[in-house]
Amino acid sequence: MNDAALTVEPDALIQLSGITKTYGHGQAAFQALRGVDLSIRQGEFVAIMGPSGSGKSTAMNILGCLDTPTSGAYLFEGVHVENLSRDQRALLRRNHLGFVFQGFNLLARTTAHENVELPLLYRGETAESRHEMGMAALRSVGLEAWAHHTSSELSGGQQQRVAIARAIVTNPKVLLADEPTGNLDSKRGHEIMELLVSMNRDHGITILMVTHEPDIAAYAKRIVHFVDGQIAHDNETLMTQVQKND
Repeated sequence: MNDAALTVEPDALIQLSGITKTYGHGQAAFQALRGVDLSIRQGEFVAIMGPSGSGKSTAMNILGCLDTPTSGAYLFEGVHVENLSRDQRALLRRNHLGFVFQGFNLLARTTAHENVELPLLYRGETAESRHEMGMAALRSVGLEAWAHHTSSELSGGQQQRVAIARAIVTNPKVLLADEPTGNLDSKRGHEIMELLVSMNRDHGITILMVTHEPDIAAYAKRIVHFVDGQIAHDNETLMTQVQKND
């Protein structure tokens, strides 16, 4: 995109402008995103929803620097991410983004603390620093006492808490959560959402979350609905509106 055609929003942490994504070529081409415009400010909690094939997962992959757009501009703190090299995008992920997945993705034979330490190991932190930061992250999710237990010794809710601790141990600006309650029962799912809300509220972590469950999306401050590769609706949640009226 020509910079002259892009109006940069100064208060946006993240800005997508005219983002498209096409997979394949010729008659087999599929356009997953069709000119997406989206701005997210520091400290927002945004839920991204939409039916299968709507483009919500593609958008999250681009936001998480796991994929690149076919065209359009992606600005992160004013930096054009679409122009970065693979290594530069990896550095952005390592230093500014945290990820939480539906399947937890914990190493089975390592302790909770060792799982949480992994991002710090990749960053080259000292053993002492890794230990202190890892324990602080586990403490923040209420699992300090379970630091030396392996994944098989933890419940599903506890495993997701470990995954969240691992995602925030590097103090990321943005936490990207892909169906974070998808493998949990209703009670544990709502406990995880309360934890995410507290991190957003108390620590100012910007959260972008994909979910197909309306009751889970209601925890967010905004809900962005994707349909056919475009944003169909972008609304504040009822919960946020009620809080404003209190």
